[in-house]
This record gives sequence, C-alpha cells and structure tokens, in this order.
Amino acid sequence: MEFRAPENRRSFLSQDVIDAAKNEREVTFTTFGRKTGKPYDVTIFVVTDGHRLFILSGQGMARQWPQNLAARGDGVLHIGGLDVHVKSRHVIDPGETRMISELYGSKYGPGFGQPQPGEPPRLSEQATFELIPAGS
Repeated sequence: MEFRAPENRRSFLSQDVIDAAKNEREVTFTTFGRKTGKPYDVTIFVVTDGHRLFILSGQGMARQWPQNLAARGDGVLHIGGLDVHVKSRHVIDPGETRMISELYGSKYGPGFGQPQPGEPPRLSEQATFELIPAGS
C-alpha cells in the first residue's frame, strides 16, 4: 500500500534539498529546548519520497530531540551545505509511518527492516516527522 499526501499537504522543497536527502547518509538537525529554547544538534538519517523529507528517532520519543520537535514544531536541517528552517508534522497515520519505514529500509538497509503486517508500531514509527519548509 502506497501512501500519497494530498496535494495541499505536499511541501515545496528545493530540488537541491531533495537531492541532498537522497545522497547524504547523515545530516545534522537542530531542535530547540522545550523549556530553555537553546539549540540542540543531533546527527540523524533523513529520507525523501521525492517530494517530502522525513526523519525519525530509532529510540522513539524517549530522546530529547523528538520531544523538543513535537513540543515546539520547528528546527533547522543542515543538508547539502544549506541551513533549511523547517516546521514539523508528527506522522501518526500507521499506513504513512509504514511507508516511511520502507523508505528507510530502502536507503539504509535491513537494519531498518520492514515491519510485518499487523505488527504494533515500532518506537521509530511513534517518533516519525515530516519536515516542511518554514513559512509553508
């Protein structure tokens, strides 16, 4: 089953950013503290479906950066020599999180494995975010 975002929910990222997401293995992502507002950098993996960007936390919502992102809704993606200011959408639809897991498996290999049908959501699927350009 392929998930397609409605046209009005597609983000409009530059082709340079999409290409960098296809080619770069790791990127730096900056979130801002929920209480302090201080910047916090983390090295993460990023995937694209050719139009949108997605990130996830393999440890689910236990890590600080997804908690910050969920609470504040903004961050900065450092990719392809660019600093892309983004807002986030916490992905909670099971079909969409599975599609994103498949993108991760295709790019990063079997360590991200595809979940089995009927399997409960993995921790990473509970901390999956779409990155949308700020101002969209």
